[in-house]
Amino acid sequence: MMRRLLLRSFALRAVGLALIAGALASCGTPQASTPDGRRPAPPRLVVFMVVDGLPQRQVVDYRSQLAPDGLARFLDRGAWLSDAHYGYAFTVTAAGHASMLTGTYAWRHGIIGNDWRDAQTGELEYCTGDTRYSYIGNSTDKLDGTSPKNLMVETVGDVLKRRNPGAKVIGISGKDRGAILPAGKTGVAYMYMSKSGQFASSTFYMPQHPAWVNTFNAGKPADRYFRQDWRPVRDNAAYASSLPDEQPWFLAKGGKLPMTMGAAQDKPDGAYYAALLRSPFVDELSLEFARAAIRGEALGQDDVPDILAISLSGHDYVNHAFSAESRLSHDHLLQLDRMFQAFFKDLDTMVGKDNYVAVLTADHGFMPAPETSLAAGRNAGRVSGSAVLSRINAGLQQKFGPGNWARYFTASALALDHQLIAERKVDRLAVQDEARALLLKEEAFAAVYTRDELAGNTRAGAPLFDQMRKSWNAERSGDLQVALKPYWMFGSSTSTTTHGSPHPYDTNVPILFYGPRWVKAGRYSERAEVSGIAPTIAALLQVPPPSASEGRLLPLLAP
Repeated sequence: MMRRLLLRSFALRAVGLALIAGALASCGTPQASTPDGRRPAPPRLVVFMVVDGLPQRQVVDYRSQLAPDGLARFLDRGAWLSDAHYGYAFTVTAAGHASMLTGTYAWRHGIIGNDWRDAQTGELEYCTGDTRYSYIGNSTDKLDGTSPKNLMVETVGDVLKRRNPGAKVIGISGKDRGAILPAGKTGVAYMYMSKSGQFASSTFYMPQHPAWVNTFNAGKPADRYFRQDWRPVRDNAAYASSLPDEQPWFLAKGGKLPMTMGAAQDKPDGAYYAALLRSPFVDELSLEFARAAIRGEALGQDDVPDILAISLSGHDYVNHAFSAESRLSHDHLLQLDRMFQAFFKDLDTMVGKDNYVAVLTADHGFMPAPETSLAAGRNAGRVSGSAVLSRINAGLQQKFGPGNWARYFTASALALDHQLIAERKVDRLAVQDEARALLLKEEAFAAVYTRDELAGNTRAGAPLFDQMRKSWNAERSGDLQVALKPYWMFGSSTSTTTHGSPHPYDTNVPILFYGPRWVKAGRYSERAEVSGIAPTIAALLQVPPPSASEGRLLPLLAP
């Protein structure tokens, strides 16, 4: 009942934009066509793959070491865009996964970060959190992701299912947000449970799992990696360009290959299952579960198109712990590449090599670790968010009197205390402007824009403004949107390095397509945006683009 009400509310909200999108589609949205000018039937299955935290530079740098039919299938026989970027500033996992299949950014889809503070209560809001629902057969914590409630717009899959009720849309990921957001409002999401090693959905989607999911979990596939080693796929010379293991600045212990899974445990337990996330094995499990989904749901087996979205989470965990410049990250990508080769072989058999389109992208890139940048002579470093907040409040107190005028950082913005401002009868704009001036005195900050500037689009064309505006949502964001200088990051007790900036190392991600019947092979060097993926997939499926989509079609549809 709750899900029906939520979907009805979403449908009413989207209907106006949907009508516009439908009208535009009927006026000649470009479609793939056969040599005789006829459009081919849509692919039976779109396999949409995400490598969490994969910067484009890694795909290019390691190209000579790729397997013959993994990523090379895209690079040698498919279409790849070498200058593809996110068009917004706060490049984090949830915002990226929300953008890919909606065709828009946080200013419209509302997923401004992995979490944020409620503007009224100050309570922490998780991007896919919804306490009305729980994981099936697994424990659920308050901030666990269980539904797409916070996603404000529709996805390609939602459009597909509205046009073709028999279509199936399934999202799979090691992270809840990596499964839920691409699956949209009407798909089904399954996520890896780091406490049990299972894959589970939530009661938002169904009361209980289908038989194929129970069968998969009953086999305890995660247990097979217990005491198994993650070993490099190539000899030591192949990693000469990458940082050696066990750098002194790695925050995560055990940053060395080979790495034994569960070495500190007597038997598989929660700590072991969680540790699999920072390895190739969680990605192998995700692809194995994807194979089970194809069989169990008969994906791609009829003329009604389906979408299978698979987000592979391990690379992000590895990069946070050891950096994208490390040998561990280098090898992790090579491991993924060989997994793709095996998966494509199975797709060719299970679905038919001419019946599906494969797409691969990433939710964000990765910043080089500050130590790497400093060694290269760059201005780089880490800044403490709590220390900055304290200094900003000290400066505001000098001008406006006692009180914590700045409440907290939320997503990529600073929130002011509007109640305090009203009680003291202080000019809000004056507090806002002073807070901006204080932030810009901080060494790490590159740009700061106010709520009024962002809402009114009054600084268009100013440095980073357009990107930052697309990360800011009027309902959910704070009062001063911020961006750090290149190679600077907010410090963390768990991450050696991170992402979340408007700089190219974070925005430049791969966009790769394969499907000879529908896609023109080749390298496309013109700049493109991730927002173009959704309308392009919609064109392949012969449905209108999502109602809030702002993306331009990617130039790779077969003529």
